[in-house]
Amino acid sequence: MSSHNESIIRQPLVTGENITYAKVTDDILVSVENKPNKAWWIGFTVAALGALLWVVCVGYTFWTGIGAWGLNKTVGWAWDITTFVWWVGIGHAGTLISAVLLLFRQNWRNSINRSAEAMTIFAVLCAATYVVAHMGRPWLAYWIFPIPNQFGSLWVNFNSPLVWDAFAISTYFTVSLVFWYVGLLPDIATIRDRATGFTRKIYSIFSLGWNGSVKTWQRFEIVALILAGLATPLVLSVHTIVSMDFATSVIPGWHTTIFPPYFVAGAIFSGFAMVQTLLLIMRKVLGLENYITKFHIEAMNIVILITGSIVGVAYLTELFIAWYSGSEYELYAFTNRISGPYWWAYWAMMTCNVISPQLFWFKKIRTSIQISWVLSIVVNIGMWFERFVIIVTSLHRDYLPSSWVMFYPTWVDVGIFVGSIGVFFTLFLLFVRVLPPVAIAEVKMILKAQSLAGKKAFIKEGNQDPSHVEHFKGTLEMYDSVSQREIDEIEAK
Repeated sequence: MSSHNESIIRQPLVTGENITYAKVTDDILVSVENKPNKAWWIGFTVAALGALLWVVCVGYTFWTGIGAWGLNKTVGWAWDITTFVWWVGIGHAGTLISAVLLLFRQNWRNSINRSAEAMTIFAVLCAATYVVAHMGRPWLAYWIFPIPNQFGSLWVNFNSPLVWDAFAISTYFTVSLVFWYVGLLPDIATIRDRATGFTRKIYSIFSLGWNGSVKTWQRFEIVALILAGLATPLVLSVHTIVSMDFATSVIPGWHTTIFPPYFVAGAIFSGFAMVQTLLLIMRKVLGLENYITKFHIEAMNIVILITGSIVGVAYLTELFIAWYSGSEYELYAFTNRISGPYWWAYWAMMTCNVISPQLFWFKKIRTSIQISWVLSIVVNIGMWFERFVIIVTSLHRDYLPSSWVMFYPTWVDVGIFVGSIGVFFTLFLLFVRVLPPVAIAEVKMILKAQSLAGKKAFIKEGNQDPSHVEHFKGTLEMYDSVSQREIDEIEAK
């Protein structure tokens, strides 16, 4: 038996008894086809209030200007860019799970990719609002795009990393949105076929004529692979370009070549942590324990552990280079981070991002639902502090002591940040009401492969292993007509 199918048997990606195709569809569509439960309404009410706060604070900023924020002559960037980079980083995990793991044929992605992709779309939207807001004159945001022969002497400065941001993030958003939508087509068609009346007409439009034929599936798989191939470089390029906002400057603490890989690792780190936060809530509230299993949770925790360790090495490398460079400005920038007036932010960053992920070395913690959820939140708190430390502590004390100043956020700064979280969760909660939060078609593929692997184990081992009976009872009954030749073909693939 191939190691792939052996791993499926050891770690079933779909659990529970008597799991059939019909049950998969019913379980996953429970949030779409039924009225929302009390937990959904509570979450949506809180998130909507946060979104309302965001509208108020952003509207106030547009009316009065960015003087409503706590910025000053020395600290020209603060919470706006901090949270912008934080949201862009969170958006990385969706593309990584969807595209990279698809290309590497990692089947454990199938139960979590749909929610991760949605998270990417909503996180990038939240980041984009900061791009527009911190321009100061948001009604002129279109100046960032090159529209030749339209504005006379106006032309985009392609030497500016901020222009690179606009192109990288818009490209990333577009490819991620198309990838997400294409993956939804089989499931939208499933909802269409089960719906009636006006709802059926709406889903018919968005299913783009999906009929489930062999030719349709072939085209679907080809398009998915092409989009995955396009999206994979974006995982590296987008946050690399975001890091150039800092690395191409001459500010001590920013002018360093370690920023691109350091930012990419940090983005994946925070993105997987947010996926974990969302999935563990959704798993409980929507009753998806059979499809988002402890194996999925453990796998994501391992990724968090690896990327967290990479981020920790990057922190230590920065400290070493600051000392080794012999530059008194660079050394002071890091000394100021560690022991200056913002020392609490630096040590919060180190505790959350370096120390807390190391707890995942212990399997009992990696597989604990409650601890995993708490640590996922801790990681994202730490990653926000990381961006705050990089930006504010590098700016508030520059080359001239006469310019040294402290940054204090205003209620508008805090309101926009909290409100953006409300916008994010409002969009996500609406998403689970109108679209399946787990990819139905892809879970069914896992179910079939899992059942065929189990049947072959039955054939080879004479039905002697009780664990196989437990894992595959019910699902094997669906495939009694499957021949040994078909089982061998599935295994060969």
